Amino acid sequence: MIEKHILIEDIDPLLLYGVNNANMQMLKALYPKLRIVARGNVIHVMGDELEMCAFEEIIEKLQKHILKYNSLTEEELLHITRGERSEREGVEGVIVYSVTGRPICARTTNQQLLVKAFQENDLVFAVGPAGSGKTYTSIALAVRALKNKEIRRIILSRPAVEAGEKLGFLPGDMKEKIDPYLQPLYDALEDMIPTQKLREMMEQNIIQIAPLAFMRGRTLSDAVVILDEAQNTTSAQLKMFLTRMGMNTKMIVTGDTTQVDLPHSVRSGLIEALHILKGVKGVGFTELTKKDIVRHKLVTRIVEAYESQQKIEQKKDESIDKN
Repeated sequence: MIEKHILIEDIDPLLLYGVNNANMQMLKALYPKLRIVARGNVIHVMGDELEMCAFEEIIEKLQKHILKYNSLTEEELLHITRGERSEREGVEGVIVYSVTGRPICARTTNQQLLVKAFQENDLVFAVGPAGSGKTYTSIALAVRALKNKEIRRIILSRPAVEAGEKLGFLPGDMKEKIDPYLQPLYDALEDMIPTQKLREMMEQNIIQIAPLAFMRGRTLSDAVVILDEAQNTTSAQLKMFLTRMGMNTKMIVTGDTTQVDLPHSVRSGLIEALHILKGVKGVGFTELTKKDIVRHKLVTRIVEAYESQQKIEQKKDESIDKN
């Protein structure tokens, strides 16, 4: 009779143990020659050596399953212990699975082109209107790379420029001032990584979320780095960001060139970069449109209405210039 301690590291142990320890109770029934006690993130096992080896292999497979799908049902546990294929395996086009086990896929042609561009290039620009999935798809790609251990960390950033409001006007310390600008990034991550695990990753700096100003002076290696709302960067800011790229790093720059919140006298760094870097080897470009909007159907109509108004104003400006 031997004794071992199995450490659960990459996943939330509660997902492995199941609701009211249902999964652990099933494992105990499947391995009657073992005495199994689960406490925190450690499973204490005592008993027959051969059965313990089989148990360790199953625990490893279960962890890999949870890491990929963010869930483990009793039925799936049985499939895995019997060496059977999970019903969710072989589903094409899945980037990652949400915390509820929902497959997150590239849902439109242009989103699929973004996935392809990420696979083929180290720097990708994804430009499109609100709701077209550019940020969400980008974060999903970053989470997949982290889960597959292709990188060691995810770094997400945004310029702290929104609708003319300044940080100094907001209450609280610096973190409290910055968090509202970064909330869309938190929202996407919380949809893909269980809350407790996400908190641990952020405490360990495996996932870092920071405003663009905090990027200066850094070299970002072994990471997927995403700059969101890049239309609100100046030329100097975007150049600074792009030159942070280190070894084994991929960058995704997202933005909407129709929603620039910079002063009228300041040119958007994103618009300039799209022109300057066109044709540079290793840089990919994906343009999403209103057809890619996957939010409420009313969002598409809102975008179309603003585009129509913008065209009317442009015609007015052109007629004034001629006169």
